[in-house]
Amino acid sequence: MSVYLVKGKGWRYDFTLQGVRQSGAWFKTKRAAAKAAVRRKEEMENPRVPEKTLTDMAFLELVNRRLDYIKAYNSERYYTDHFYMARRWVAVWGHLGCRDITFEMVQGYILGIGEKVSAHSANAALRALRALFNFGKHPARRWIEGNPTEGVRFLPVEKKLKYVPPRKDVLKVIMCADPDTQDYLWTIALTMARMGEINRLTWTDVDLDDRYVVLYTRKKMGGHLTPRKVPMPEKLYGILSCRYARRDKAKPWVFWHRFRDVKKGVWAEGPYRDRRTLMRTLCERAGVAYFRFHALRHFGASMLDRANISLGSIQRILGHENRTTTEIYLHSIDEIDRAAMEYLGAEIEKKSHTDSHTEKIKGLR
Repeated sequence: MSVYLVKGKGWRYDFTLQGVRQSGAWFKTKRAAAKAAVRRKEEMENPRVPEKTLTDMAFLELVNRRLDYIKAYNSERYYTDHFYMARRWVAVWGHLGCRDITFEMVQGYILGIGEKVSAHSANAALRALRALFNFGKHPARRWIEGNPTEGVRFLPVEKKLKYVPPRKDVLKVIMCADPDTQDYLWTIALTMARMGEINRLTWTDVDLDDRYVVLYTRKKMGGHLTPRKVPMPEKLYGILSCRYARRDKAKPWVFWHRFRDVKKGVWAEGPYRDRRTLMRTLCERAGVAYFRFHALRHFGASMLDRANISLGSIQRILGHENRTTTEIYLHSIDEIDRAAMEYLGAEIEKKSHTDSHTEKIKGLR
């Protein structure tokens, strides 16, 4: 039986009895952790008549329940990302129970992703795994007891400035697209919407009389689809008016396509879901640095910021609950910061001229 301190968190105990690992955390003192370990050992050696509660489950079952929950409460993109991560977890641990997965296993898995892929991917996997086990541990469920991700640290990453395409590159890319895709890109750029918000846009969300569109997002606490109104500039009004005039009345979506449903083996019609390869193709055709749809949100926010539009207005248009999230999208340099650096440059220049003049005087002597 081991009792040890995890810096910044507290004491925990860890032992194996009857082939089953037992652990507990976080205790304020070593004595409290040791007492808890003794109690747990006594409970294991002298079990009471158990109530019908589930304290462990197969890892595969937990993964499936978590995916069902995400599908019901989160965005399709969020579900897809977790689905592909879950397939990789199940390939490694699908034959185990949740209790069989240890801290060492998780840490080795995360370090492996960091070496083979990137620290960013490793950290994303760790966040998702931690959420998975916390989901099973939640007091409303109590399907499992421990979370083997506790104590596993995120890998250090090199943070870089988000690439924001210049206006000329955005226009080049849009002009390289076919007319239907041009309408799609202009709608994203002129609403600063997320791709998924435009994909699910229907004609009932477009008010051509009062000139606004209603966008829905799930990026809110609780996973609810939350609406917001975004005013329609003149160019967007012209685009959507033309599309409305020639719309197919049987289709509710503003943007839709005909596609091959691989699962059913038939042709189907519906809104776009993901157009990941489109922007790479258009950027190559336009001869500009690659950027994705989301960069158009940063592009629009930065342009509004340079025009001295209030942060509150930009926040409402982007659909952010948190003001600090909006600030991440503002890539223009604040004029106060620029003035400060101009002052610094002038002072350094003044000092260098003074020093030079002094040296000349000394030379004349």
